[in-house]
Amino acid sequence: MLQKLVLTGAAGRLGSYLREPLSKMAKELISTDIADDIGKTYDNERYVKADLASLDQMMDVLKGADMVVHFGAIGDEAPFDAILESNIKGAYNVWEAAYQNNVRRVVYASSIHAVGMYPKTQFIGTDVAHRPDTFYGLAKCFAEDLGSLYWDKRGLESVCMRILSCAQVNNTRALGSWLSYDDLIRLVTAAIDTPITGFSIVYGVSNNDRAPVDNHLANFLGYKPQDNAEVFAEEVLATAAPADPHDKGQMCHGGPFATVELGNSGTASMNIVQDKKEI
Repeated sequence: MLQKLVLTGAAGRLGSYLREPLSKMAKELISTDIADDIGKTYDNERYVKADLASLDQMMDVLKGADMVVHFGAIGDEAPFDAILESNIKGAYNVWEAAYQNNVRRVVYASSIHAVGMYPKTQFIGTDVAHRPDTFYGLAKCFAEDLGSLYWDKRGLESVCMRILSCAQVNNTRALGSWLSYDDLIRLVTAAIDTPITGFSIVYGVSNNDRAPVDNHLANFLGYKPQDNAEVFAEEVLATAAPADPHDKGQMCHGGPFATVELGNSGTASMNIVQDKKEI
Protein backbone atom coordinates (compact mmCIF):
# COMPACT_ATOMS: atom_id res chain seq x y z
CA MET A 1 0.00 0.00 0.00
CA LEU A 2 1.21 3.49 -0.89
CA GLN A 3 1.72 6.04 1.85
CA LYS A 4 0.24 8.98 -0.08
CA LEU A 5 -1.52 9.11 -3.44
CA VAL A 6 -2.73 12.29 -5.18
CA LEU A 7 -5.64 12.49 -7.63
CA THR A 8 -6.10 15.65 -9.71
CA GLY A 9 -9.41 16.31 -11.42
CA ALA A 10 -11.25 14.68 -8.52
CA ALA A 11 -14.39 16.77 -9.11
CA GLY A 12 -14.77 15.51 -12.68
CA ARG A 13 -16.89 12.63 -13.97
CA LEU A 14 -14.00 10.16 -14.36
CA GLY A 15 -12.43 11.34 -11.12
CA SER A 16 -15.66 10.54 -9.31
CA TYR A 17 -15.28 6.86 -10.23
CA LEU A 18 -11.60 6.74 -9.26
CA ARG A 19 -11.81 8.27 -5.81
CA GLU A 20 -13.11 5.25 -3.91
CA PRO A 21 -10.75 2.61 -5.38
CA LEU A 22 -7.77 4.95 -5.05
CA SER A 23 -8.65 5.63 -1.42
CA LYS A 24 -8.13 1.91 -0.78
CA MET A 25 -4.68 1.86 -2.41
CA ALA A 26 -2.99 4.33 -0.06
CA LYS A 27 -2.94 5.27 3.59
CA GLU A 28 -3.83 8.79 2.44
CA LEU A 29 -5.54 9.91 -0.76
CA ILE A 30 -5.38 13.62 -1.52
CA SER A 31 -8.11 14.48 -4.00
CA THR A 32 -7.73 17.88 -5.62
CA ASP A 33 -9.53 20.14 -8.09
CA ILE A 34 -10.48 23.81 -8.44
CA ALA A 35 -14.01 23.18 -7.11
CA ASP A 36 -14.75 24.61 -3.68
CA ASP A 37 -15.95 21.25 -2.42
CA ILE A 38 -16.54 17.66 -3.57
CA GLY A 39 -18.93 16.72 -0.80
CA LYS A 40 -18.50 13.63 1.33
CA THR A 41 -15.08 11.98 1.24
CA TYR A 42 -14.13 8.32 1.56
CA ASP A 43 -12.09 6.78 4.35
CA ASN A 44 -8.42 7.83 3.94
CA GLU A 45 -9.42 10.60 1.52
CA ARG A 46 -8.93 14.33 2.04
CA TYR A 47 -9.92 17.08 -0.38
CA VAL A 48 -7.59 19.99 -1.13
CA LYS A 49 -8.65 22.79 -3.46
CA ALA A 50 -5.73 23.58 -5.77
CA ASP A 51 -5.13 25.07 -9.21
CA LEU A 52 -3.04 23.16 -11.73
CA ALA A 53 -1.87 26.48 -13.16
CA SER A 54 0.01 27.23 -9.92
CA LEU A 55 3.33 25.45 -9.45
CA ASP A 56 3.39 26.49 -5.79
CA GLN A 57 0.02 24.88 -5.16
CA MET A 58 1.07 21.69 -6.94
CA MET A 59 4.25 21.63 -4.88
CA ASP A 60 2.20 21.72 -1.69
CA VAL A 61 -0.28 19.07 -2.84
CA LEU A 62 2.41 16.63 -3.97
CA LYS A 63 4.63 16.96 -0.91
CA GLY A 64 5.35 13.47 0.43
CA ALA A 65 3.37 11.70 -2.32
CA ASP A 66 4.42 8.36 -3.79
CA MET A 67 2.45 8.80 -7.03
CA VAL A 68 0.05 11.21 -8.68
CA VAL A 69 -2.91 10.22 -10.86
CA HIS A 70 -3.33 13.27 -13.09
CA PHE A 71 -6.86 13.63 -14.49
CA GLY A 72 -7.25 17.39 -14.02
CA ALA A 73 -7.53 19.79 -16.99
CA ILE A 74 -10.09 21.08 -19.48
CA GLY A 75 -11.67 17.90 -20.86
CA ASP A 76 -12.66 19.26 -24.26
CA GLU A 77 -11.38 21.38 -27.12
CA ALA A 78 -11.21 25.05 -26.13
CA PRO A 79 -9.43 28.25 -27.21
CA PHE A 80 -5.67 27.89 -27.09
CA ASP A 81 -5.11 30.32 -24.21
CA ALA A 82 -7.40 28.25 -21.98
CA ILE A 83 -5.72 24.99 -23.02
CA LEU A 84 -2.32 26.59 -22.45
CA GLU A 85 -3.06 27.47 -18.82
CA SER A 86 -4.87 24.35 -17.66
CA ASN A 87 -3.65 21.55 -19.88
CA ILE A 88 -0.12 22.57 -20.93
CA LYS A 89 1.18 24.66 -18.05
CA GLY A 90 -0.84 22.48 -15.70
CA ALA A 91 0.91 19.35 -16.98
CA TYR A 92 4.31 20.99 -16.59
CA ASN A 93 3.47 22.00 -13.03
CA VAL A 94 2.43 18.46 -12.13
CA TRP A 95 5.58 16.86 -13.57
CA GLU A 96 7.88 19.53 -12.16
CA ALA A 97 6.26 19.37 -8.70
CA ALA A 98 6.43 15.57 -8.85
CA TYR A 99 10.13 15.71 -9.69
CA GLN A 100 10.95 18.24 -6.98
CA ASN A 101 9.02 16.20 -4.40
CA ASN A 102 10.66 12.90 -5.39
CA VAL A 103 7.35 11.41 -6.52
CA ARG A 104 7.97 8.07 -8.18
CA ARG A 105 5.38 8.05 -10.96
CA VAL A 106 2.81 10.15 -12.81
CA VAL A 107 -0.22 8.22 -14.05
CA TYR A 108 -1.65 10.50 -16.70
CA ALA A 109 -5.02 10.70 -18.44
CA SER A 110 -3.84 11.21 -21.99
CA SER A 111 -6.23 10.79 -24.89
CA ILE A 112 -6.82 9.27 -28.30
CA HIS A 113 -6.90 12.89 -29.47
CA ALA A 114 -3.09 12.93 -29.37
CA VAL A 115 -3.36 10.68 -32.45
CA GLY A 116 -6.90 11.55 -33.45
CA MET A 117 -6.29 12.31 -37.14
CA TYR A 118 -5.25 8.76 -38.01
CA PRO A 119 -7.95 6.95 -40.01
CA LYS A 120 -9.84 4.25 -38.11
CA THR A 121 -9.05 1.86 -40.93
CA GLN A 122 -5.47 2.01 -39.62
CA PHE A 123 -5.05 -0.23 -36.55
CA ILE A 124 -2.68 1.99 -34.60
CA GLY A 125 -0.25 0.93 -31.90
CA THR A 126 1.17 2.81 -28.95
CA ASP A 127 4.29 3.62 -30.97
CA VAL A 128 2.73 5.72 -33.76
CA ALA A 129 3.83 9.32 -34.15
CA HIS A 130 1.63 12.05 -32.71
CA ARG A 131 -1.14 13.30 -34.99
CA PRO A 132 -3.38 15.54 -32.87
CA ASP A 133 -6.85 16.61 -33.94
CA THR A 134 -7.28 19.76 -31.79
CA PHE A 135 -5.49 22.09 -29.38
CA TYR A 136 -6.75 19.66 -26.72
CA GLY A 137 -5.01 16.79 -28.51
CA LEU A 138 -1.90 18.92 -28.97
CA ALA A 139 -1.75 19.44 -25.20
CA LYS A 140 -1.90 15.66 -24.73
CA CYS A 141 1.07 15.34 -27.11
CA PHE A 142 2.95 17.92 -25.04
CA ALA A 143 2.26 16.07 -21.80
CA GLU A 144 3.30 12.72 -23.28
CA ASP A 145 6.56 14.25 -24.52
CA LEU A 146 7.00 15.91 -21.13
CA GLY A 147 6.64 12.51 -19.48
CA SER A 148 9.20 11.04 -21.87
CA LEU A 149 11.62 13.90 -21.18
CA TYR A 150 11.31 13.66 -17.41
CA TRP A 151 11.92 9.91 -17.57
CA ASP A 152 14.97 10.22 -19.82
CA LYS A 153 16.52 13.19 -18.03
CA ARG A 154 15.23 12.93 -14.46
CA GLY A 155 14.15 9.34 -13.88
CA LEU A 156 10.49 10.18 -13.13
CA GLU A 157 8.27 7.35 -14.38
CA SER A 158 5.05 8.02 -16.32
CA VAL A 159 2.19 5.93 -17.64
CA CYS A 160 0.24 7.87 -20.28
CA MET A 161 -3.20 6.35 -20.75
CA ARG A 162 -4.67 7.34 -24.11
CA ILE A 163 -8.35 7.11 -23.21
CA LEU A 164 -10.61 6.64 -26.24
CA SER A 165 -14.11 7.31 -24.86
CA CYS A 166 -15.14 6.66 -21.28
CA ALA A 167 -18.89 7.28 -21.34
CA GLN A 168 -22.13 5.42 -21.99
CA VAL A 169 -22.29 3.69 -25.39
CA ASN A 170 -24.87 5.60 -27.45
CA ASN A 171 -23.17 5.97 -30.85
CA THR A 172 -21.41 3.77 -33.40
CA ARG A 173 -17.91 5.14 -32.65
CA ALA A 174 -18.23 4.01 -29.04
CA LEU A 175 -18.69 0.38 -30.15
CA GLY A 176 -14.94 0.40 -30.70
CA SER A 177 -13.74 3.21 -28.44
CA TRP A 178 -15.63 2.48 -25.20
CA LEU A 179 -13.76 2.29 -21.91
CA SER A 180 -16.11 1.17 -19.14
CA TYR A 181 -15.78 2.71 -15.71
CA ASP A 182 -14.79 -0.69 -14.30
CA ASP A 183 -12.06 -1.06 -16.94
CA LEU A 184 -10.94 2.53 -16.24
CA ILE A 185 -10.38 1.48 -12.64
CA ARG A 186 -8.55 -1.67 -13.78
CA LEU A 187 -6.32 0.42 -16.06
CA VAL A 188 -5.38 2.98 -13.42
CA THR A 189 -4.83 0.21 -10.86
CA ALA A 190 -2.48 -1.60 -13.26
CA ALA A 191 -0.59 1.64 -13.95
CA ILE A 192 -0.05 2.08 -10.21
CA ASP A 193 0.68 -1.54 -9.29
CA THR A 194 3.16 -2.41 -12.07
CA PRO A 195 6.59 -2.53 -10.40
CA ILE A 196 8.52 -0.75 -13.17
CA THR A 197 7.03 1.31 -16.00
CA GLY A 198 9.66 3.80 -17.14
CA PHE A 199 7.86 5.95 -19.70
CA SER A 200 4.91 4.02 -21.10
CA ILE A 201 1.87 4.59 -23.30
CA VAL A 202 -1.25 2.43 -23.16
CA TYR A 203 -4.64 2.83 -24.81
CA GLY A 204 -7.57 3.21 -22.46
CA VAL A 205 -10.14 0.98 -24.13
CA SER A 206 -12.26 -1.96 -23.08
CA ASN A 207 -12.13 -5.46 -24.57
CA ASN A 208 -14.29 -4.42 -27.53
CA ASP A 209 -14.60 -6.61 -30.60
CA ARG A 210 -14.28 -3.44 -32.70
CA ALA A 211 -11.42 -1.77 -30.78
CA PRO A 212 -9.36 0.18 -33.36
CA VAL A 213 -6.07 0.28 -31.43
CA ASP A 214 -3.30 -2.17 -30.54
CA ASN A 215 -2.09 -2.45 -26.94
CA HIS A 216 0.34 -5.35 -27.27
CA LEU A 217 3.41 -3.19 -26.59
CA ALA A 218 1.86 -2.28 -23.21
CA ASN A 219 1.13 -5.88 -22.15
CA PHE A 220 3.77 -5.64 -19.41
CA LEU A 221 1.40 -3.36 -17.49
CA GLY A 222 -0.91 -6.32 -16.93
CA TYR A 223 -4.02 -4.40 -17.96
CA LYS A 224 -6.78 -6.93 -18.74
CA PRO A 225 -10.03 -5.21 -19.77
CA GLN A 226 -13.13 -7.29 -19.18
CA ASP A 227 -16.04 -5.36 -20.68
CA ASN A 228 -17.12 -5.38 -24.33
CA ALA A 229 -19.23 -2.74 -26.09
CA GLU A 230 -20.60 -5.38 -28.45
CA VAL A 231 -23.44 -5.97 -25.97
CA PHE A 232 -24.77 -2.56 -27.08
CA ALA A 233 -24.23 -3.09 -30.81
CA GLU A 234 -27.69 -4.27 -31.85
CA GLU A 235 -29.45 -1.35 -30.17
CA VAL A 236 -26.96 1.28 -31.35
CA LEU A 237 -26.81 0.09 -34.96
CA ALA A 238 -30.60 -0.17 -35.23
CA THR A 239 -30.97 3.60 -34.89
CA ALA A 240 -27.69 4.78 -36.44
CA ALA A 241 -27.68 6.85 -39.61
CA PRO A 242 -25.83 5.40 -42.62
CA ALA A 243 -22.07 5.87 -42.31
CA ASP A 244 -20.39 8.52 -44.46
CA PRO A 245 -16.84 7.49 -45.46
CA HIS A 246 -16.07 11.09 -46.45
CA ASP A 247 -16.83 12.43 -42.96
CA LYS A 248 -13.59 12.70 -40.95
CA GLY A 249 -15.68 12.59 -37.79
CA GLN A 250 -16.61 9.03 -38.71
CA MET A 251 -13.39 8.03 -40.45
CA CYS A 252 -10.81 9.28 -37.91
CA HIS A 253 -9.91 7.96 -34.48
CA GLY A 254 -10.71 11.34 -32.93
CA GLY A 255 -14.36 11.22 -33.97
CA PRO A 256 -16.06 14.65 -33.85
CA PHE A 257 -12.80 16.24 -32.68
CA ALA A 258 -11.41 15.56 -36.16
CA THR A 259 -13.94 17.91 -37.77
CA VAL A 260 -14.51 20.78 -35.34
CA GLU A 261 -12.85 24.13 -35.91
CA LEU A 262 -9.84 24.64 -33.64
CA GLY A 263 -10.95 26.15 -30.35
CA ASN A 264 -14.55 24.92 -30.60
CA SER A 265 -16.01 22.19 -28.41
CA GLY A 266 -15.58 18.64 -29.66
CA THR A 267 -17.94 17.11 -27.11
CA ALA A 268 -20.92 19.38 -27.87
CA SER A 269 -22.25 16.95 -30.48
CA MET A 270 -21.37 13.75 -28.64
CA ASN A 271 -24.41 13.42 -26.34
CA ILE A 272 -22.26 12.40 -23.37
CA VAL A 273 -24.33 11.26 -20.41
CA GLN A 274 -23.14 13.06 -17.27
CA ASP A 275 -23.53 10.07 -14.97
CA LYS A 276 -21.11 11.23 -12.33
CA LYS A 277 -20.81 8.87 -9.38
CA GLU A 278 -22.31 10.07 -6.14
CA ILE A 279 -21.35 8.82 -2.68
